[in-house]
Order: sequence, then C-alpha cells, then structure tokens
Amino acid sequence: MSNLVTVITAVHGPAAGYLADAYKSLCEQEMPVGWDWEWIIQEDGETEEVRPYVPDDVRISFGQGRHGRAGMARTLGLARAKGEFVKVLDADDMLTPGCLARDIAALTGQSGAAWTTSRVLDLLPDGSTVGFDQDPPEGTIERGEVLAHWKAHDYRAQVHPATLCVRRELLLAVGGWMALPASEDTGLLMALNAVSRGWFSAETGLLYRKWPGQSTSHAAHVQEGERAARMAVIEQRARVLLSLEGWQYGTA
Repeated sequence: MSNLVTVITAVHGPAAGYLADAYKSLCEQEMPVGWDWEWIIQEDGETEEVRPYVPDDVRISFGQGRHGRAGMARTLGLARAKGEFVKVLDADDMLTPGCLARDIAALTGQSGAAWTTSRVLDLLPDGSTVGFDQDPPEGTIERGEVLAHWKAHDYRAQVHPATLCVRRELLLAVGGWMALPASEDTGLLMALNAVSRGWFSAETGLLYRKWPGQSTSHAAHVQEGERAARMAVIEQRARVLLSLEGWQYGTA
C-alpha cells in the first residue's frame, strides 16, 4: 500500500510499559494529506508480558517470535509491513511532533534520499534532555559519509540509527537488520549509507530514553572482545557494499 508509513517496534517484557508513551507520540503525528501510519509491534520472545500493554487500535499489528534480540524481532515484523517507508521506533523511545511528516517530505522530495535520520535528544530519568555535539548540517548525506565519520570517531556515527526511516524495498534488499547481539541498527545504517544517499533533519525527531533496563546500559554492550567483532563485521560489510559500483540504489 502506498502513502503508508510502517513503524516497526521490537519489544521485550521489561520495556513493554513504555509502549503507551510511544503510542501517544504516534497518535500526535500530523500526517500529510492522504498519508497514514501502521504500527508493527514484534515481541522478542513468546511470553505473556507484552500483549497487555499493546494498545487497542486497528492500525496496530502485534506478533511474537523466538527470542533472538531486537534485530531478529524487527526483521520478523518486517514480513507484515505494507508501507512504502519503514520507520524505526524503539519501544522505550518517543517521536517528536512532525517527525513522520518530515521523513515523508525528505523521501518524496527532490533530494534523491533513500533513507532519513534526524536530531536526537537523550531523555534522562529526571526528565531533562541532552543533545549530541556532532550533528551534521541539515541536508543530503552522501554515500560513505557516515561510514567515514563512524570509523574516525571510535565507531560513533554522526547520525543516530534509532531515527531511521527507509524505503521498504531498499530495507529488504540489504536484508533488514544485521544478525548481531547489539549494534544491529548501526550495521543497517552503514549498509544503507554504502549503497544510497540519505538525509539528515536538524529538527529533533526522537526522544531517546535513558534507563537502567535498556540493552546499551548493560556491561556486555561494551565488552571489548564482542564490541570489536561487531564493529569489524559492520565495517567489512559496508566497505564491500561501497566498493560494488553496480550496487547503488536510486540516484546515489
């Protein structure tokens, strides 16, 4: 179905209580005329912990699957996607007003962008917010640009993968999210940047919640051996894709 944005959320039990805030942020989106959204919520596992928190809305599809981390859950949810564009929304995060309209404008405009990202504010437990000091200027992101910055800044990209909105056919073409225990969204971002042009919106598009239960706060996330392996395979895949001159999407 065209004129539809599919929002995909992977969720597990500890984060299920935040779905109400994510849903509220979706309902507050003012969509362009003729556009709507659908929300695919995919539980990472098959428990009874998440379903009670899923809102009652015909635009929402809830699914479950074997535990395999967020990347696998999102990719399983992708099978139900009908939208022309796919927007990432983590269960504990919130979109800001106008975010989806800005994504749609960038992807349907003259930029040649196949994916979009936006400014992020970290939402701290006390309700305060903190911005990022390396945001690029608003506009086009050329092929390989994110990869180069990421490599030069200790594997920290200048745009946040939790804000991605991407053409569904391109997302399918690169295989969805990487099969990694973490950084699977970074792997996707690098692959998209290797084969296509993107767009960055300088307006804040996401409130990224910081709380003790999120996976990036666990010690395992920064365990050096695993982190090095994750970064290595992400970089290797992106560089191979970047080198394949016949493997480009759109006008990139």
